[in-house]
Order: sequence, then C-alpha cells, then structure tokens
Amino acid sequence: MAIRMKSLLFTVILSFTILQCVRAQEFTIKFATLAPEGSSWMNVMKEYDQAIRKESNGRLGFKIYAGGVHGDEKDVLRKIKLGQLHSAGITGVGMTSIATRLRILDSPFLFKSDDEADLIMNSFDAEFAKAFEEGGFVNLGWAEVGFIYIFTNSKVQSAADIKNVKMWMWEGDPIAESAFKSMEVHPISLSITDVLTSLQTKLIDGVYTSPYAMIALQWFTRVKYMLNVPLADASGAVVISKKRFDELPPDLKEILVRNGKTFLRKLTKQSRADNASSRETLKKNGVTFVEASSPQALKEYDEIGRKARLLLTGKLYSEDLLKRVEAKLAEYRAAHPAGAK
Repeated sequence: MAIRMKSLLFTVILSFTILQCVRAQEFTIKFATLAPEGSSWMNVMKEYDQAIRKESNGRLGFKIYAGGVHGDEKDVLRKIKLGQLHSAGITGVGMTSIATRLRILDSPFLFKSDDEADLIMNSFDAEFAKAFEEGGFVNLGWAEVGFIYIFTNSKVQSAADIKNVKMWMWEGDPIAESAFKSMEVHPISLSITDVLTSLQTKLIDGVYTSPYAMIALQWFTRVKYMLNVPLADASGAVVISKKRFDELPPDLKEILVRNGKTFLRKLTKQSRADNASSRETLKKNGVTFVEASSPQALKEYDEIGRKARLLLTGKLYSEDLLKRVEAKLAEYRAAHPAGAK
C-alpha cells in the first residue's frame, strides 16, 4: 500500500510538472535586438522577461535573440511581418518602417536636455501610440538610446570640418540623410552591422551614436575624437506586432504592457546614467572631446537642425506636428531659461 501511494504521489507530481512546462510555453514572444549580451539594454530586458513569467505563472515569456543575430532592424521587422519573430527592440531607424511621423523624436538638434525629450514623449504619447498601432505594432515602452555625438579620426569643430570626414550613415535613415545634406556632407551608407569592419578597413573614419553604444559596439577602439555637440536625442522602443499582441488573453496583455512601461522607463534612466559614465570611459581610453569652435558655430548647428527638420516635413511628418512640437519646446524653454543640461 505504501509503495502504491508513493507511486501515485510521484505520478501526480510528474503530471503537475509536465502541465506547468506546457503552460510555460503557452505564449512565447520571440524578441530580437541589436543590443549585445551583457549590456544594460539586455540586462533590463531579462528582468522584464523574469517579471512577466513570474506574474503570469509561466504562461508568458520572451525568447530573446541578442546581438543582431537576426540582422539589422529592417531585417528583424521584415521577419516580424512574416511571423518568424514577434517583437523587437528598435531605434528610430526601425520606426521609419512602422510610422514615419515617429521620427520627429530623432530630429537633428531638436532637444537640448533629457527633460525636453521627456516632455515631448509624455505630451504626445497617445498620438505616438496610435501611430504605432496604425503601423501594425504595439509600443510596450520607450527605451531611449540617448544623445548622439559625432566620433571621428580627425579633429572636427565646425560643420565645415565634417565635410572632410568619410562619414558613415545608417543605411535607410532619412533623419541622418537630411542632417548631413544640410551640412553639405556626402556620407557612406552602410548597415550598422558593417560599421566596425568599415572603421577597421578605413572605408569610413567617422560615425555617430551615443557614448554608451560607442563602447558597447566597440567602435570607440577605432576613433580619436568626439565632437561635444549633441546631434540628436535618439529614441528607441520595444514593440510587438499587433497580430501577436491580439492573440494574448486580456490578463496577459495587461501584464505585458504594465511591466513594459515600468522596465523600459528603468532602461531609459539606466541608459542616461550609462551615457554619462561612458563619457568618462571614452576619455580614459584616449578619445579627445572637442568643443565647437565658437558660439557662432553652435548657432550654425541650430540653423542646420532647423533646415533639416523643414526638409523632413511632408516626407516623414507633417508641418503641423513639427509646429506643435516646436511650440511645446518654446513654451518650456521660456519657463525654464536655464533648463538645458
């Protein structure tokens, strides 16, 4: 009798374990990103995954593909449309394929501080969420890349200096294209996955990204200077195809979205801290920070930004949206004259 009871108990436990394993695979979200393993981006995504698994009792979870194993952002978004993947961590370049008007967030020389970026994100969040959905995606949360700087192998101070650089441009990025066009620069268009090799072979000798990404992607090993004038504030987001999202039951949708907002806000804060500390790391590794040559040079950059943003109206976003965003920023700056940081 004792042996029979033990056998029955073992069968019950085994059946329960099998049931839990089956339930654990009930809703798997295949997620891909360019972010490398060990980066803050990946660490927070893993925390996000653990949280939704725990709260859903194992019914929901991500299967994460890091480090660009599924290709550039346009490759990942194509695979999502084919149903091979469901979700991605994207920058503004990926957003171009979803809803072009979202790219206003990456407009050249638009923001002067983190507070300004937060203001526009919050003020226009519902409008931007609608744009994602119209493009077939749900935004699970913003994940800012941070302020972007130009890194080169020759000293650059003014817009005129950049003309002498073999400058990289992310393939298919209209924002960078308009910025460089306004500077009369003719960049070399490449996939982001080809940048390090191209720096090594000297096909290019100038790139642009955030200080933290510069280190995470190992590009800093191939440059000497950073122009200490932010080119733009690069936005990012974690998105899921609306088709896959709509397949989830209501309780899992709520868990996914609520935790997304929490962990991706945490990621934005972490990215800002990482970018600040990465500036010091770059200096320690021999990258020289170069200031604009004069106050007039700074005004030139602002004028370049204004021209570039106008070039993009009617192509990426409407003139109306640009005016509303710029008006909101002007209102904020009037109330916070020392707000830039």
